[in-house]
Amino acid sequence: MAVGAEQKAGTGAAGIDERPSLIMSFYRDAELQGARLLLNLHHHLLDGDSQTKLTRHLADETRHAWLWTKRIIDLGATPISIADGYQRRLGLRIGIPKGPLDLLALTLIAETRAIERYQAHARKPGVDAATLEVLKAVSADELWHLAWIEEKMHKLAKARGDEDHVRRTLDRYRAIEREVYASFTSDEAALMRG
Repeated sequence: MAVGAEQKAGTGAAGIDERPSLIMSFYRDAELQGARLLLNLHHHLLDGDSQTKLTRHLADETRHAWLWTKRIIDLGATPISIADGYQRRLGLRIGIPKGPLDLLALTLIAETRAIERYQAHARKPGVDAATLEVLKAVSADELWHLAWIEEKMHKLAKARGDEDHVRRTLDRYRAIEREVYASFTSDEAALMRG
């Protein structure tokens, strides 16, 4: 897995345990990549309701990236640029979405994994209070993201008479996502071991 400047986990020169900041850099990267996907959706969903919700969602994603950046800095580390993160891998495997329904489906799949990952992290023993606060804040937003994206996707599919396309797309994306996530977490674990 490629990370910026050949960064490896462990204890840095200042005696700082860099593993938490590395995981948070992966979270930060996923939020930034999610923002990129939402910018793409802005060009496809032009109705006022979608534009409003997309803008709020985009603001959340960039705020989440900032929250992770700030948490990393507060831990005495610096954010690490991730060249081969989860969202990038997922996008490479899925390919270019063919329209708004596919973009919504991809967003739903990525947001589902994000909340699962944040909630799993929050359940781990020994998570410090400041990190737990960030995990809870971003998880609350992710729940809203999932709700509005799923509602919009199904509403749009129904209006187009294309509900079966959504089911097939979600099934295909979920299968790809499971493979991508397994590979990603395996590489991430190896990187964390240093």
